[in-house]
Amino acid sequence: MATILDLHSHSEASEDSRAPLEAYLNWIKLRHHERPVDGIVLTEHRQFNAGADYRALEDKFGLMVLKASEVETDYGHVLVFGVTGEMTRRFDFANVRLSAQELIDEVARMGGLAVPCHPGRPNVGLCEHYGAKPPLNNVVAVEVLNGGSRKGEDARSMELVRRYGYRAVGGSDSHLVSLIALCATRFEAEVRSIDGLVRELKEGKYEPVDFRPKRKPVPAAVPDEVSHNGG
Repeated sequence: MATILDLHSHSEASEDSRAPLEAYLNWIKLRHHERPVDGIVLTEHRQFNAGADYRALEDKFGLMVLKASEVETDYGHVLVFGVTGEMTRRFDFANVRLSAQELIDEVARMGGLAVPCHPGRPNVGLCEHYGAKPPLNNVVAVEVLNGGSRKGEDARSMELVRRYGYRAVGGSDSHLVSLIALCATRFEAEVRSIDGLVRELKEGKYEPVDFRPKRKPVPAAVPDEVSHNGG
């Protein structure tokens, strides 16, 4: 049974978001025909709330809520899945200058997975850093579809995947209720927990999916002699 998850979202717990979790889940429920996700992963900026319990909201809306984190490194922003107490003791998630290579290696050793996000974005994305520094080792996957990407950023991310053979995921990077689940990741297997998510990201089959509205092409101008049907 396949599972579709938005792997990148920010609730009001992140300082630059004003989106309550319940509003996210309600929006998804109301628009499930447009954005058919089974749940979301909260990836709050530079923090991890180990004690947060969302089971009541999960039961109310029939959607899964998992927890992860988005941290900042010397190679840009990185999503950390499978966060443990050992990880938060080893790394200060509030530090905006974490070593990306150290983070990737140590998080994997501790049973989690670190995934660079929006790599095509200027300044905070992997592509820009790869232009000046050696590529990172042991990267399993990167985010290639991001709901907040500007023109050309997702294409740069896809080129990174083609060049280095990384796996690809998608997430909305939502900071506003209406943007939740615009991009997501479809897993062939059923995912019901953060441990299951980490396992599938490391070993399973998955692909990014895009639920952003497709723009209608602008019709080409019709020459006068054609529009008048030539008599």
